[in-house]
Amino acid sequence: MRSLTVEGPASLRGRIRVPGDKSISHRALLLAALAEGNSTIRGLSRGEDVLHTSAAVASLGALVNHRTDEVTEVTGGLLREATQVIDVGNSGTGIRLLAGMVAALPFLTVLEGDSSLAGRPMGRVVRPLRQMGARIDGREDGEFPPLVVRGGGLHGIEYELPVPSAQVKGAILLAGLGADGPTVVHEPLPTRAHTEEMLARCGVEVSCDDLSVRLVPGPVSPFEMEVPGDPSQGAFWIVAACITPGSDVIVENLYTGPARVGYLDVLTRMGADLEIDRDSGDVRARSSDLRGTVVEPAEIPGLVDEIPALAVAAAVASGETRFAGVGELRVKESDRLEAIRTELGALGARVEAGGESLVVQGGRLRPASVRSHGDHRIAMAAVVAGLAADGVSVIEGWDCVATSYPGFEQDLEELR
Repeated sequence: MRSLTVEGPASLRGRIRVPGDKSISHRALLLAALAEGNSTIRGLSRGEDVLHTSAAVASLGALVNHRTDEVTEVTGGLLREATQVIDVGNSGTGIRLLAGMVAALPFLTVLEGDSSLAGRPMGRVVRPLRQMGARIDGREDGEFPPLVVRGGGLHGIEYELPVPSAQVKGAILLAGLGADGPTVVHEPLPTRAHTEEMLARCGVEVSCDDLSVRLVPGPVSPFEMEVPGDPSQGAFWIVAACITPGSDVIVENLYTGPARVGYLDVLTRMGADLEIDRDSGDVRARSSDLRGTVVEPAEIPGLVDEIPALAVAAAVASGETRFAGVGELRVKESDRLEAIRTELGALGARVEAGGESLVVQGGRLRPASVRSHGDHRIAMAAVVAGLAADGVSVIEGWDCVATSYPGFEQDLEELR
């Protein structure tokens, strides 16, 4: 297990382009595998999570050619039963979306992951897929991986999500492609719309009305696309620039859809010096004097992955920052609420985490040795905090960052 050492306070300056968006990359691979013909994807994320999805669709019969670091070609449309168990590694997005896709295919698929994924909840996606007619088994009646999916013979349903989840919505819509009639999903709050946007781009009849999405089954057409930069990865550099002295960083080509950049609104409320070009996707962040704020439950679906970065911003802001409705962080790659509490606490922050809330009192950070908890976002948040502390900090378990951002260290060196 590898560690990373960072020394602060550090000034960050320059331009940077983060990896392609992870959420879009997963979906692009799945849709390209379903489409009959050749699709070209530029800027696909090369993180381990997405590479596991790439290997998964190849196991199902798609031809995947990572022609260069920037260009991936996929020939799909002739999927077949995999001859072995499909291992998705640590990817919750991968296993849930794949479960939806293979539920519509007339054969058996077994999906498993690593020890961390084995403890993440799957019942929220298994239940609607079973309602559609898929036969799915798993540990504790499908609550946890591995999942055994016997697909085919689906019917369309109208389903109301009990909690906001773009992954569950996406799985239902992917399954709906092979159903015998329309599928409708109702959301309690807006979530990422990548699945429905990309399905429409591929010629599938999809309509959205406020908090509802309706899909009519149909073929997926092959496509060409460029994956924009991942705003969740960009968040770490933007927060780092805001909380370190003399910093001025431009993060290029981010996806700036409204359901993905709620954290920029929160940082703006906190007093961050930001320039946002929504056409180019470039975001410029400068050293700022931040103040505390309140993040309401309705905002959480649009920034749930950025809360570790925002918690670091809150730790150096003046006053108190309160996040409400964040219980979902308990079931991510780690218990992120507990990880934020313990590791930011080790760095000198005053943090309370209980139930559905996270409260951070602003102040000064001190250097420390902290743990990643095997969670890439906790690891990167710890680096950002270390850059703002006065001294040398060590992040143990740094290897996990490869799941989403294998080039993080190189980009850090370019900005220092």
